[in-house]
Amino acid sequence: MAVLVTGGAGYIGSHTVVELLEASEEVVVVDNLQKGHEKAVVGGKFYHGDLRDEEFLKKVFEENDIEAVIHFAADSLVGESVKDPLKYYNNNVVATLRLLTAMKEHGVSKIVFSSTAATYGEPENIPILETDRTVPTNPYGETKLAIEKALKWADSAYGIKYTALRYFNAAGAHPSGKIGEDHKPESHLIPIILKTALGQMESVSIFGTDYNTPDGTCIRDYIHVTDLAQAHVLALQRLRENGESRIYNLGNGMGFSVKQVVELAREVTGVPFKVVNGPRRPGDPAVLVASSGKIQRELGWQPRFNDLWTIIETAWNWHKNHPDGFGD
Repeated sequence: MAVLVTGGAGYIGSHTVVELLEASEEVVVVDNLQKGHEKAVVGGKFYHGDLRDEEFLKKVFEENDIEAVIHFAADSLVGESVKDPLKYYNNNVVATLRLLTAMKEHGVSKIVFSSTAATYGEPENIPILETDRTVPTNPYGETKLAIEKALKWADSAYGIKYTALRYFNAAGAHPSGKIGEDHKPESHLIPIILKTALGQMESVSIFGTDYNTPDGTCIRDYIHVTDLAQAHVLALQRLRENGESRIYNLGNGMGFSVKQVVELAREVTGVPFKVVNGPRRPGDPAVLVASSGKIQRELGWQPRFNDLWTIIETAWNWHKNHPDGFGD
């Protein structure tokens, strides 16, 4: 019995494949390689294709004895989603509906879904609780929330059980240094900082310095990518054990401002890179920090790399040794 990992050549997906293989799981990876890298897939069976291609999906399900799905494949840039919402509904929602249809047709009844804290919008509590209202402030968050709702109804109608994991800023790289974060173009703060420290980018831009936060910059909860990956493996195990659908937050329970991340990265790298201030980006909430108390209680999840220094240090190790990323 195999675990199908969609978007498994992407950043979080590839790290989850590592954790699954280390847990002796049989893994099948699907990725259209628009943003993922085949070199990031360290094992398992790989298929290059798009979830919206029904014949392709049929082939994957018919050629493998798939027991469960871990679903990462999606577009995930907040700013881009505001500029091109239809792209996000097409790639995120339509693709997931095709995937759920294939699961239903082939009798696959377990899925772990990569959701986001962006489903909450402007939070009503800090840290955010799973019971808080969900009012996204951007199309990216709306598409992820739409999928969560589709999962709820698919459970009710077809018995497809799900675990949705809501997290925000994945960061860092695998401790082995073999895989890490490689986006083209890069949009995430920590890799942008590290590329600037390596001289590959001219400066780091801070988008908004007038937020209602202590230093005026956005505050986010950074979680190491390996800890995120391990949470998906635990979620899969829980679905196997009792099958009840659940939603969990994933976070360290503490937030760091953009300026704090910049200063700590200067310490880790020893490089006084250039920083410039810019205007706010549309759709960016001031503070997003997620409580992970529920997943710790129910699944026994505990982050192993929960300090920002270690997160940045593992990322710096990857970028220093792979200045061109995966080189594809």
